[in-house]
Amino acid sequence: MATTAKKADAPTKPRKTTTKNKAVPASRIRVMVSHEEVAHLAHRYWTERGHLHGQAEEDWLRAEQELRGKAS
Repeated sequence: MATTAKKADAPTKPRKTTTKNKAVPASRIRVMVSHEEVAHLAHRYWTERGHLHGQAEEDWLRAEQELRGKAS
């Protein structure tokens, strides 16, 4: 019975890694804050302004921005 020589395995090539989850710049990350948190802070701003009407949207956006800044 003849013996056959087994071929040596060829060295494996390094695999290319594909990264689907690339780092996202901090400026593009959106921090989620609850509706209740924003409402509470916006109400506080309204109270601090002496309950003056006409700036509810500004108070809301300011509250969102502040809370997101704290969370990140």
